[in-house]
Amino acid sequence: MSNTIIITETAQKHFANLLSQQSEGTHIRVFVVNPGTQNAECGVSYCPPEAVESTDTELKFADFSAFIDELSLPFLEDAEIDFVTDKMGSQLTLKAPNAKMRKVNDDAPLIERVEYAIQTQVNPQLASHGGNVNLIEITEEGVAIVAFGGGCNGCSMVDVTLKEGIEKELLQQFEGELTAVRDATEHDRGDHSYY
Repeated sequence: MSNTIIITETAQKHFANLLSQQSEGTHIRVFVVNPGTQNAECGVSYCPPEAVESTDTELKFADFSAFIDELSLPFLEDAEIDFVTDKMGSQLTLKAPNAKMRKVNDDAPLIERVEYAIQTQVNPQLASHGGNVNLIEITEEGVAIVAFGGGCNGCSMVDVTLKEGIEKELLQQFEGELTAVRDATEHDRGDHSYY
């Protein structure tokens, strides 16, 4: 298992500094609250020696270790912790692209890989508009049927968003596997064969 979490040098210094003020043997814990859901949040806390569990994964850094509990681990793949200083002051930034949904393998079924792409790439873009997309099915012809929810529902831009953004992105990514992306509502009222 590779070092799943990147802690930048500035963040490492920041933690080392904080930990130097804690009792001996204190490290940090990186975790995900509500992993695998839309409300997933990545967090960091102090981890005194007595709080280390036997199932934890320990990532060793120069001045401290980061402990990760078993449940959070798959959701922290590719996570990055940085310490950024700008005009507004200094702050710790946590990026965990897989917190909402664990990473799927390249050989997973197409529907799982498309679902993952939607949750990790498409929905974060739509979230700023209060919308989201859910994958309903992938037809035998390779058409991904999606449903828009939240702020996208009934939005006149939905067709543009779908065609220009989502379909383009997914067709590029799953070239040769997906043939089109369609909105379920359009699918319902469209001409399709009856089973």
